Amino acid sequence: MPTAGSAHERGEASDASPEKMGRPKSGPTDVQASADTDPWLVIVDPQVIFADPDSQWGAPRFQEIVEPLRRLTTAFGDRVIVTRWVPPAQKQGSWIPYFEQFSFADQPADHHLFDLVPAAVELAAPHTISEPTFGKWGEQLRLLTGPTPHLVLTGVATDCCVLSTALPAVDAGAQVSVISDACAGSDDDNHQRALDAMALYAPQLFVVTSEQFLEGRAQN
Repeated sequence: MPTAGSAHERGEASDASPEKMGRPKSGPTDVQASADTDPWLVIVDPQVIFADPDSQWGAPRFQEIVEPLRRLTTAFGDRVIVTRWVPPAQKQGSWIPYFEQFSFADQPADHHLFDLVPAAVELAAPHTISEPTFGKWGEQLRLLTGPTPHLVLTGVATDCCVLSTALPAVDAGAQVSVISDACAGSDDDNHQRALDAMALYAPQLFVVTSEQFLEGRAQN
């Protein structure tokens, strides 16, 4: 009988050929070359509740992403969308205990916690959408971008709303670029974990820096 466990677990060499192993995930430019549409810049939830360091949900490094966001916004012109998270008006299922735990966030949609921070307002993005879900890939975003766009994701928090937007978009057939230095996480470790998880979705999704993305855009 075969010895239990995989060849890797037994310390044996694998006899899998490169063809069996599949094509390596590589090349941040692949996603731009394969996208058949001009990309949209999506700035996820640059709101007081996520960006203010005094907020319970504040992303500590939000101020560090402001300059990359400015450069990207300039490059994208009128193809810039800002999103806002607002609590669901009717709490159902797991949202009920969620807001029992985080009652400070259970406020009307026009509460100041959900305002865009001044740095985001200054970007003067031509499109703003609000959703009662962490992920922003929904009907409002699709109406602007089309069903299978190339989304360039930035904003906060990397480990919640950015991640929750990226994966459903990929499932729907979108190409996604996540700009690592234009996203901020709940902390450094969670930011990196989220980037690492999303990088596994290549070649539908690539994690790149703003410099890498803008250089690639200039060459295309």
